[in-house]
Amino acid sequence: YFRRLILEMEKAERYIFIEYFIIAEGQLWQDVFEVLKRKAKEGVLIRVMYDDVGSLLSLPRDFAKQMEKNGIECQVFNPFKPIVSTVQNNRDHRKIIVIDGKVAFTGGINLADEYINQKERFGHWKDTAIMLQGDAVQNLTILFLQMWNITQRQPEDYKKYLTTKALDVKRELGFVLPYGDSPFDKELAGEQVYFHILGHAKKYVHIMTPYLILDNEMVTALTFAAKCGIEVIIIMPHIPDKWYAFLLAKTYYGELIEAGVQIYEYTPGFVHAKVFVSDNDTATVGTINLDYRSFYHHFECGTFIYNNPVVWDIERDFQATLGKCEKVTLTVLKSGSLVERIIGWVLRLVAPLM
Repeated sequence: YFRRLILEMEKAERYIFIEYFIIAEGQLWQDVFEVLKRKAKEGVLIRVMYDDVGSLLSLPRDFAKQMEKNGIECQVFNPFKPIVSTVQNNRDHRKIIVIDGKVAFTGGINLADEYINQKERFGHWKDTAIMLQGDAVQNLTILFLQMWNITQRQPEDYKKYLTTKALDVKRELGFVLPYGDSPFDKELAGEQVYFHILGHAKKYVHIMTPYLILDNEMVTALTFAAKCGIEVIIIMPHIPDKWYAFLLAKTYYGELIEAGVQIYEYTPGFVHAKVFVSDNDTATVGTINLDYRSFYHHFECGTFIYNNPVVWDIERDFQATLGKCEKVTLTVLKSGSLVERIIGWVLRLVAPLM
């Protein structure tokens, strides 16, 4: 991912748009920054946007000013204010890079060294991302521009950033549809895509997620699919990044396993990927976790893929990851710490806030 990202950025002639939940100083960002500085001097429009809470501890407070000094336009999304406000929950959890409207990247990977295992925090870091070319890039371009202009009084002409629509689209390659989710449009697009995959599966649904904090509707969808004979497998981390979220996730394990859902933990470390893949013909890769924050509070994005050969690549990656996992059984669950189980169930009382 990192090597290809740098390669595509080097080709930029018009603009590079960057939107991330986390940007952290380190080797990855330094290499990206060197390309951005050079491209800015060449006259390429560079825009960088990052979430203030996501990058609160990883960037200096004058980071935006540093970017401006290097000819890079920079915005901080929803600056953190230590006051009681529901708006502080609405974070920009998207990960988007668009280059000239021709190439785009999205997925679970932030711009920080642990995402490329340059720095170890929770064992080996497993993540996924997807690179798009062609008309599908337009959706991510518009998603970026909508967020960039959210506080602007004067509307911007988006057309100048879009490319000419292809007329020779090969439908034998299926469909690739990037989509966004917003806490303000009253449409739970991220969760609905997951419901769609679970509801239409005939053979299997394979899932990777770092968190498992579920509403009743998602519990019902997962268990119902398993009870219908669909192979439902969820890969979770074995080494969590947030102990409290992990203890809370385990409170769902028993109900899911009893219904036939198989749960595995990635023993080398932490899974940050957000992937659903089904029946060798349908998949989604994006930023949307299986938790309340992603479904209800955050700005998110993903790419829905149907009947495209890349679905096979996603399933192969899932199987390769599964080969490094251990299955969680009811016996293993019952042998766990009683104190941890009690803490988990107490946390479940406030699950929607997590």
